[in-house]
Amino acid sequence: MIQKMSQPKMSPTNAKKPVKIAVGYGDGIGPEIMKATLKILKEAGANIETETIHLGEKIYLAGNTAGIEEAAWKTIDDTKIILKAPITTPQGKGYKSLNVTLRKSLGLFANVRPVMALHPYVKTHFPEMDVVIIRENEEDLYAGIEHQQTQDVVQCLKLITRPGCEKIVRYAFEYAKAYGRKKVTCMVKDNIMKLTDGLFHQVFDEIAVEYPTIESNTEIIDIASARLAAHPERYDVVVTSNLYGDIISDIAAEIAGSVGLAGSANIGTNVSMFEAIHGSAPDISGKGIANPSGLINAAIMMLAHIGQRDIADTIKNAMLVTLEQGYHTADIYQEGVSKEQASTQGFADKLIENLGKLPKELKISKLSEGTGEIIIPEYVRKQEKQVLVGVDAFINWQGTDPNIVGKKLDTINSFKLKLKMITNRGVKVYPAGRKETYCTDHWRCRFVAMDAKIKEKTPVYEAVEYEQIIALLSTLNQEGFEVIKTENLYEFDGRRGFSLGQGE
Repeated sequence: MIQKMSQPKMSPTNAKKPVKIAVGYGDGIGPEIMKATLKILKEAGANIETETIHLGEKIYLAGNTAGIEEAAWKTIDDTKIILKAPITTPQGKGYKSLNVTLRKSLGLFANVRPVMALHPYVKTHFPEMDVVIIRENEEDLYAGIEHQQTQDVVQCLKLITRPGCEKIVRYAFEYAKAYGRKKVTCMVKDNIMKLTDGLFHQVFDEIAVEYPTIESNTEIIDIASARLAAHPERYDVVVTSNLYGDIISDIAAEIAGSVGLAGSANIGTNVSMFEAIHGSAPDISGKGIANPSGLINAAIMMLAHIGQRDIADTIKNAMLVTLEQGYHTADIYQEGVSKEQASTQGFADKLIENLGKLPKELKISKLSEGTGEIIIPEYVRKQEKQVLVGVDAFINWQGTDPNIVGKKLDTINSFKLKLKMITNRGVKVYPAGRKETYCTDHWRCRFVAMDAKIKEKTPVYEAVEYEQIIALLSTLNQEGFEVIKTENLYEFDGRRGFSLGQGE
């Protein structure tokens, strides 16, 4: 099965029925910039029909903890396209982020953020910058699965899945192919997180070979972030996981001149959402000085997505002409460069006057030259032999000497399972730990089969039965150990599916 993520269903020359769009006006400056954006779309001839959905702060405060009215979900189901202004999530009382709710509930797996320098009209040190950040949008640490396990320790689960990796990596290469991009860079931290980020890297390498005309490379996220901030012109398309993508997309937008200029697309199989990346800015709400460019750029991406790419080009080029003419909102106004400090609606009106014109210095938008079609194959799971070889039992123990707890655990012989090691915060502390290692009250105790061996300095594990794990946990409880968490240890087709402790 093939999933077509962006289908050129119609264009202004052959359109019959307008494309229905669910519009959320948002909070703070949201209604102001949405009004300006919709006026531009209308004047440019966008073949759309809007239906308002109610979401954001007022809905939260009315007692709806999701921040979105039930009726809005039906509208989204009907339209499949959302154009959303920034919203405010009330502080305190445990309100969930509506953006995260929408992205996960609707399967919006790809967050796409193009960032291009607009030098000299928008101040930047990087006039050649033109990069697209493609961020995985549903999993990673943003799964939000957290627990306090002991008095001293809380955890957050980092979940990386093969289907999630395949979809986002494939999307990045398909995007590059559709819009004439030459290079895709993967950013990970698999020198430390060898399984989670290692999977992302592995999938990237697997898929990259299917696109021989597109250059590909992988970089470690910390140095890659520094390079992106120092030399953004070296990058074209960047694909990465959720947290890293959240960080570097804001870095990219800021060094290009202003976060207020950037729009983003959240792409799913059935539904897609388009929004500015900035917040609701309540401090300037109602003053008429907000920059609508981020939401306008999001709307341009939306038009390209629904096949109205010539209209998208018309609006984008008119925006660039307006900037060249020196009509700049307060956030990007420069003495000696800007001609006039434009209001929110004033900027929109100047843009409308410039519809049909092309920029003279800034790069002309040519979205209409791309294919605009992105094809994602259905995920097919490869069956692997999964063998249970042990368990990590995490215990709450408030002592400080690992030798005390280690020697006591060494005496436990439960159905041929024995203690292999103890780690604290990932560092091996027993046997043969170092006295300098600081230990908290959270101990990972690894139990494996007694006949496990070492071969060529590599552990060789023997299969165990699940009942042995249950028996071990019962024994630990009887011996007075508080087991707060367990993780089964598996091999997949003989490949170790768990990390070694530092020093193991």
